[in-house]
Amino acid sequence: MIPAKLSILDRSSNRVGKSNAQALRDTVRFAQQAEALGYHRFWVSEHHSVPGVAGSAPTVLASAIAAATSTIRVGTGGVMLPNHQALVVAEQFGVLESLYPGRIDMGLGRSVGFTDGVRRALGRDKDAADDFEAQVKDLLGYFTNGHDGVHAYPAEGLRVPAFVLATGAGADIAADLGLPVVVGGPKIEPTVARYRERSRDPYVILAVNVAVAGTTEQAKRLLLPEAWSMVYSRSHGVFPPLQPVESIDMSPRERERLERGLQGQIHGTEDEVIAALDQLPEADELLITLSTFDRDEMLDSYSRLITAVTRAARTVGSAPAR
Repeated sequence: MIPAKLSILDRSSNRVGKSNAQALRDTVRFAQQAEALGYHRFWVSEHHSVPGVAGSAPTVLASAIAAATSTIRVGTGGVMLPNHQALVVAEQFGVLESLYPGRIDMGLGRSVGFTDGVRRALGRDKDAADDFEAQVKDLLGYFTNGHDGVHAYPAEGLRVPAFVLATGAGADIAADLGLPVVVGGPKIEPTVARYRERSRDPYVILAVNVAVAGTTEQAKRLLLPEAWSMVYSRSHGVFPPLQPVESIDMSPRERERLERGLQGQIHGTEDEVIAALDQLPEADELLITLSTFDRDEMLDSYSRLITAVTRAARTVGSAPAR
């Protein structure tokens, strides 16, 4: 069964001809539109020194989004905890929760800066992610009694839901700490099964790329700008701003890589997408990601998706019990 809760992860991707500032303003506007459509959460990501992505400071951006909205939950997907000191992260979320009580989510990832230069700039080593479980425990501790006489005001005493963005061992950490897990990528089923078996109170969010349009081919075209940027980044070491599909010029080898990259991403008409989502592992919530060049087409896809899922849920709810 498809979860009734639909949420969004937006990376503040840049578009050719647009500034980083415009990408960030577009993300805030998109959050307002997502709220009007009825999405449950709106999360933003953390990427450092990526030319095509403006989202580098998720807690700062989350504050702007929370200020511009009123009901949708706002959070991070996620703060890459190995890049930061737990005290500072706790303080930031304490400020957010104090300003926007009951609406803030603390999504936490275990990635560290992708290049040697970024890691040096952040003051982190390549193996910083090895201590992720201890880092999460330290962070959560600052919301209770602090550590060694150090207190994270105004976080102490506040309740900010924490979520772990996980693959493999990260799911085990989420289960052992009793936290919800966000699972994406090619190994969703075994990761979810392992987490559910290990967790006493499981809550599963599946992160999936979904594009919906009037035809299957139109929906696939929505996925191409970001898929092409990913292919380009793997051969050139730089993730470029999104560009229109008609501007993309690929060699046969690059097209093959792009087609492989599209595997596992869901696209199609409303009926096709609902059928595909229905095949996913059981989950409590879906976290949807779609970045494409045309923002109006992107919004249309999100609108079609939530309308289709709501309609499907009503159909299931009205069916006779078996």
